[in-house]
Amino acid sequence: MSINLNAHAFAGNLIRSKTPKPNDPLSPASVYQSLKTNLLQNPENNSPPPPSNSPLFKVLPFRKGMPLASSSVTGDDDVPSWHLGWISLSDCKGFLGKCGVDLTEDSLVYLGSKAEEDVVYWAIDVSEEDGLVPELGTKQFCFVELRTLMVATDWADSSAMGELAIAGHARALLEWHSLSRFCGHCGEKTVPKEAGRRKQCSNELCKKRIYPRVDPVVIMLVIDRENDRALFGRQSRFVPRMWSCLAGFIEPGESLEEAVRRETYEETGIEVGEVVYHSSQPWPVGPSSIPCQLMVGFFAHAKSLEINVDKEELEDAQWHSREDVRKALAVAEYKKAQRTTATKVVQMCKGVEKGQSLSADFNVESGELAPMFFPGPFAIAHHLISTWAYQDAPTDGAEADSKQLSSSIPNL
Repeated sequence: MSINLNAHAFAGNLIRSKTPKPNDPLSPASVYQSLKTNLLQNPENNSPPPPSNSPLFKVLPFRKGMPLASSSVTGDDDVPSWHLGWISLSDCKGFLGKCGVDLTEDSLVYLGSKAEEDVVYWAIDVSEEDGLVPELGTKQFCFVELRTLMVATDWADSSAMGELAIAGHARALLEWHSLSRFCGHCGEKTVPKEAGRRKQCSNELCKKRIYPRVDPVVIMLVIDRENDRALFGRQSRFVPRMWSCLAGFIEPGESLEEAVRRETYEETGIEVGEVVYHSSQPWPVGPSSIPCQLMVGFFAHAKSLEINVDKEELEDAQWHSREDVRKALAVAEYKKAQRTTATKVVQMCKGVEKGQSLSADFNVESGELAPMFFPGPFAIAHHLISTWAYQDAPTDGAEADSKQLSSSIPNL
């Protein structure tokens, strides 16, 4: 079945929806000073306690791009679920201390806050501290690939989707910090500023400001309206029978619409006319060299129909009818794939399973295998495809309750 969401995976991050003003007690500048004060506390040398109005600090450790997570099984149906592995500032300081590492304010990156709970959230990269893994493992925590958590997330659970968005934001920031350790202008080391929200060159003669990187990508479903079909591509890295939308990075000096037309022609030889915007999605699960892509989704209407595949870009490209696409969506059991992966996360946190391949989880189908399948509901490609496939079809109650991503798309 197809799934329509009110928000894409990795969007809807509630702790960063609004940045407090500089004079707000939960602003990055204010909490950074409070953080410094808290880290100076040492019961052994009778240092003064932190101010009574100091907010509560929660820290999310990452290791090689993987957030710390825990898991649980709840309800009568034994439904597995995962949670981010937040630890207190004092616990983080204690864990690192056992590894011989002093926790400093510049090693933490500000993520956001919840004013109603007086809580401030931070992330930290602990990739170099091997001793933390067994220490946290004794508490049923483990570091899990963000892609695994993405597939394991119950998209009907707004709280779980919110945690996934926080994890994606944190990973993107930490990976950017890792990539921007030196100034691209003069080569000197950079230092964090504004609680890790930006960096600055340490060279007094340079002082270049450096901000987090976002790489925009256009992703498009190319439509042949006359023959009621859509164009799908296959990359060599895809698992067997998987097809998806075309996509490509935006080049300097071109508009989004121009990027759609250029990428489509370069990859398949198809010329595109009208381009219609659908939605956008943060995508922090690409390679570490590209910390956060922004997927900007479009429908593109074909002006030509003969395919000429660029084999350096794609393994293959084909037209598929709306009827065939509906059939493929109908047999793909995305919910079963989600629960299977969530169960694996539970096993990992218990120490049963340390690694896994998710190829099979993208292709869980009932009955006879379909000739093709598409990315799951965690990807914007799924929503581009299902919006087009079911545009004129009657919807059941579940689909009718969540049309926000697929409304107001004309003449597909």
